[in-house]
This record gives sequence, C-alpha cells and structure tokens, in this order.
Amino acid sequence: MARLLTVNFESFPIRGAFRISRGAKTEARVVVAEVSEGSFRGRGECVPYARYGESVEGVMALLETQAAAVAAGLDREALRRAMPAGAARNALDAALWDLEAKQAGRPAWQIAGLAPPQPLTTCYTLSVDTPEAMAEAAEKAAHLPLLKLKLTGDGDLERVAAVRRAAPKARLVADANEAWRVENYRAFAGPMAELGVEMIEQPFPAGRDALLDGLPRPVPVGADESCHGLDTFAALKGRYDVVNLKLDKTGGLTEALVLKAAAEAMGFRVMVGSMVGTSLGTAPAVLLGQGAAYVDLDGPLLLARDREPGLRFDGARVFPPEPVLWG
Repeated sequence: MARLLTVNFESFPIRGAFRISRGAKTEARVVVAEVSEGSFRGRGECVPYARYGESVEGVMALLETQAAAVAAGLDREALRRAMPAGAARNALDAALWDLEAKQAGRPAWQIAGLAPPQPLTTCYTLSVDTPEAMAEAAEKAAHLPLLKLKLTGDGDLERVAAVRRAAPKARLVADANEAWRVENYRAFAGPMAELGVEMIEQPFPAGRDALLDGLPRPVPVGADESCHGLDTFAALKGRYDVVNLKLDKTGGLTEALVLKAAAEAMGFRVMVGSMVGTSLGTAPAVLLGQGAAYVDLDGPLLLARDREPGLRFDGARVFPPEPVLWG
C-alpha cells in the first residue's frame, strides 16, 4: 500500500507577544506533514523561519515535492539526501519517525537506540522589554529554576540586573539574537558574570564569529544562528563553548542525533532549543535533549492554546511525549 503525504498550515496564538531583537510575533505559524499508510499515520511539525529565508508557503511547496518519493517508500536516510536541512525536512523527518514507531508498536527512542527518556528541565523565556517589564515577568516566573532572557543591545545590563533582583534564585542565560556590537560585549560580559548569567547566546551576527577572537570570556558563549550543520562546526571551535541544536535548523531528529554526537566529540556543550511552536514540534526535541547541558523547549508554554493532547509540563519540567502525540 502506497504512503500518502499531506501538508497543512496551522496557527496557534501566543500568550501576549514573543519579542526578540528582530521583532515580535503574536502567533505561532506552523506547517504539519502527515504520512499515512493504511490505518497508520505519522505527524511532524515545523516552524518556517524568515531569518533563514523560509516562509509557510515555501516550506509547504518544498514538502509537496516529496509526495511521489514518499509514495514510493522514502525513508529517513534517503530524506537526508533528498532535501536540504531546514524546517521542511524536519516536519517530514518527524512524520516518518512517528509513522515507523506506530507501525512497529515501539517508541521512537527505542528505534533510535537511545536510553529511556527522562523528564527535562527547560528554560523559560522572557521576551525583551523594558527593565521594569522584564522584572515584572521575572517575578511571576521566579519559582522556575532557569530563565532565558531575550536581549537587544543597549540597556541590556539594566535588563539583566532588574531580572536578577526580581528572581534572585533563578539560573539565568542571556540570548542577544545577533544584536550586540563589540562594545556591548565588552561592557556587558563581565558584569553579567557577576549577576550570575551562565551563558551568553549568539552575541554577534552569524558570519561575524571572528569578532569573538581575542575577547575575554567571563561567561561561556553559545552559538545559535551561527550553528547549523557539521560544515559550520569548524568555524565555531575555539570561539563558542555551547552549540544550540534545533530540529528546524538541522532538518530533523535523524540529522540532529548525528550533530549532537559530533558536537560533543569536538568538546562543545550542547543546548537543545526549538522555535515557538506546539507540543507536536517540540516532542522529538525531548529525545534530543536527553543529557544536554541546556534545554530550551518552552515553546508550548508560551502559547495561549496548545494541541490536545500535548506534552506534559510540571513547572519547568517537560516529560517525554506519549505515543498519542508523537513517537
């Protein structure tokens, strides 16, 4: 029986707005790939990201080009060769994992040869805002163990100080999303270390990683927008301490597992992140996040409405997905 690929767009409202240095959004726009074979169906979700030249329409069109290959029995390894890394491949890769798990009656983690997954502690993200507004948000989230602060450049030290006062016991990581200049880094890194920030993520624009050469590193530095496939790792070595792996960048869990092993072999600490999407898109990343130094999988928590059923959260603890959701 031939497999059938269907592709759909969905939108989920974000609670309030999600703001980073590049702008704000009020909805999570996701694309879902579904592969069905007889009574079995596998689903995967991705979040097209304009920063990487993606759009909902473009991702859907790219997925549709694989309909004949899927019908002919495309598997995950062939998919790695058939499509470029990115959101479209991630959605289809996740759908194939889900289908295989359901047909085999075995969980995806077992098929992947992984240990049984355990609950993870995720960052909880505070959107960039005024110091006062970020302090108010931090006070509401002060019971959570790990806060991730979106930053934007000038005024960031005041933002971090305000959050620290509002959440004195929380661990903090900072994410500049490429917005800093060298003078920002020189002015902020030392004081942020004193404020207890334990990682600064992507301070400079991707492609300008050499700006880090020779700069002091009182806080470990993480690569996100600069980190994609294996071919990007060489330029990160010696400049970054942490690499952020996201399924929408790697093009799926199949590739991400390879990248995670390679990153750890090169001495990087691994952060597993995600775009702001639903539990369906986040579920495979829970498997990837096992053993990672940092996990940033709070996307479903930022939504006003998630899928039902979704991932189970208990505060900042995210539990492995149930088969009815994915895998």
